[in-house]
This record gives sequence, C-alpha cells and structure tokens, in this order.
Amino acid sequence: MGGEGTGGEAVDQRLIAYDYDLPDDLIARHPPTERDGGRLMDLSGPGLAHRAVRDLPALLAAGDLLVINDTRVLSARLRARRRSGAAVEALLLSDGDMGPALVRPARRLKVGEVLDVIDAKGQIVGQLRWMGMGEDGTSTVACAPSAAALMAAAGEVPLPPYLGRPAEEADALRYQTVYAGPPGAVAAPTAGLHLTPALLGALSDRGVGLARLTLHVGAGTFRNLRPQDLDAGLLHEERFHISAECAAQVAATRAAGGRVVAVGTTSARALESAASAGGLVRAGPGATRIFIRPGYRFRVVDLLLTNLHLPQSSLLMMVSAFAGPARVRAAYAEAVAQRYRFFSYGDAMLLRPGAEVGPAEGDSAEVVG
Repeated sequence: MGGEGTGGEAVDQRLIAYDYDLPDDLIARHPPTERDGGRLMDLSGPGLAHRAVRDLPALLAAGDLLVINDTRVLSARLRARRRSGAAVEALLLSDGDMGPALVRPARRLKVGEVLDVIDAKGQIVGQLRWMGMGEDGTSTVACAPSAAALMAAAGEVPLPPYLGRPAEEADALRYQTVYAGPPGAVAAPTAGLHLTPALLGALSDRGVGLARLTLHVGAGTFRNLRPQDLDAGLLHEERFHISAECAAQVAATRAAGGRVVAVGTTSARALESAASAGGLVRAGPGATRIFIRPGYRFRVVDLLLTNLHLPQSSLLMMVSAFAGPARVRAAYAEAVAQRYRFFSYGDAMLLRPGAEVGPAEGDSAEVVG
C-alpha cells in the first residue's frame, strides 16, 4: 500500500468477514535484509504456490505491462513542543505551508498557539501555528519558515503505527521505492518496496513493459474504516496523475492481448479511478474517493502484486474484490500457517481475478479530474 492503522473501536459487523487472527510475531517490523528478498505467494494461476519475489519475471510474459506508483514519501512526522515544554507530534498531510495535519495531543491546544519544531538534537528549527481541528480530527497548521524547510531540518519518515517503533536511519531509504519521484505521500506504496533495479531489468529483458503513474497515498490509509465509509461506499480522497504516455501504454497492452499488472493497491486504485466502462484509462490529474470492495468489476487491472494487509481494512476488501473473498481468506490462512511476514515491510502476493466476486455492492466512486 500502503500503511494502515488499528484502533480500539467497536467492529462494524460488516467487517467481520474481513477479519483474521495474526500472531504478533508475523508483523514485519523491519524490512528484509535485501529489498527483493521477500517471499511471494503466487495465486496468478489456478492453484497456490510459494515462491520468491525474485521469481516475478518468470511469472509474467512478454507483452505484459507493469504499472508502478512513483510517489515519494514525505518526511512528514515532526516533533514539537509547547512553550510549557509539553511534547507534541505532528504528521503533515501535505507539503503546503498552510495545510492539514494529524496532531497529538491536539485537544489541549489553543487556536493560534505556536509550537516549536525540534530536530533530533532538540534544537528549534521552526514553528507550527495550530489553527484548529475539524470534525474528522484533522488539524490545520501553518508552517514557518515553510513545510519543506521543517521537513528537511527535522522531518522523520512516517512509519505506520502498527510497526510500534520510531523511524530509524535505514527507514529513510527502505520506506521509499527505488523509483520514487514526485513528493506527496504520507505512506509508502508498499508493494513497490520489493522492486530493485536488477529485478526491473530482468522484467524488461523478459519483454515486460513498465509504466509510471502517481498517486499520493493519504492519511486515510492510517485510519480504521468507519460505518459512514461503508454506508457511503466512499473512502478518503487521494490525488493522482496519469500521464498520456502511461494511458497509451495501457491501451496498447490491452489491444495486443497483454496483461496490465498493477504494483500495489495504490496503482490499482488510480487505474480504476481513471478507467472508462470499456477499460480505457483517461490521462491527466484527478482526485478519487473510490471504494473497491466485493461486487466491484475491475476494468483495467489483470494481475495485482500486493502485500498482506491489515484485518478489517479497505485494502483487504479491495484484494478480496479482485481475487474473490473465499480465495483470499484461504490464502491469508495459508500465509499465517506458512509464517509469511505481514504488512508494509512484509512479503507479497501475486493475484489474478477470481470468478467468485461476492455479492454485488456497486461500483461506488467519486472522481474529480
């Protein structure tokens, strides 16, 4: 994915089908020693096979197209303190100098209060002015001298909360894809973390094409699904951009009978958000709130490379929509039994569409672009 969060809220009964038991020691709290050294559960055929990520070129064919999300993760987590000395943490949700942030603790702050941003040595490098908090719990902050300056001087990689540890020096490299480009994400597109220049080169030698798009993973990836999300059939908004070249590559691949292989749920979300009913992908910028869950009919994606996702999450619902709920449940049970590593720094799966897509819930979407 991206990264997802957990919480102590009561579980909506509609999410029970997407729950599973996961031993705590199967959460991958650190990346594998080698970036492409993870395991790969292969469900691209009729059965299930246990492979390695490095086997990916052998599982694809000449004429297939790998679509990657080249967003760059912002160093968006800032440590700050009130003038009283009390510690505050802020996660900037954009690189704008006045914009949204997740601030904690926020309820004790006063509108207009200035917070001192501190670096790893405890030195003040700038300020945040807290401008208030919305109904969804998101604060608005003003950055001085600028958001970019604060992140450069004191920003930390915003690791997902379920890792249960602070960011380390290695995370600045490993929680970023090797092809990261435009900055704007607050969580990594985690399926892409497995890819290396050598692996991409092997795919190219195989005759597999490569296309890039950008979807900036948003703060909603850390938030549990709420009843209103399920009721509305819409998720948090995320911005994306699909170039004319990428759209043309997808169209040419489909016309030639090749397969479109989405690297991660973020790539899949962008492609499906920009797709027409006939599977053509519209180029240009957009913003999407599409909620892909069982009943959704995929228009563009033929194969999906993805990590293992949190229970009761929108990402697990998307994977279930793609490969079929029963098949995904069985695959996750097998992953636990075979001690796969889960979540952002964990192992991967390669999925094909399933014949069993579950009860139709509509193709809910809200796309602006």
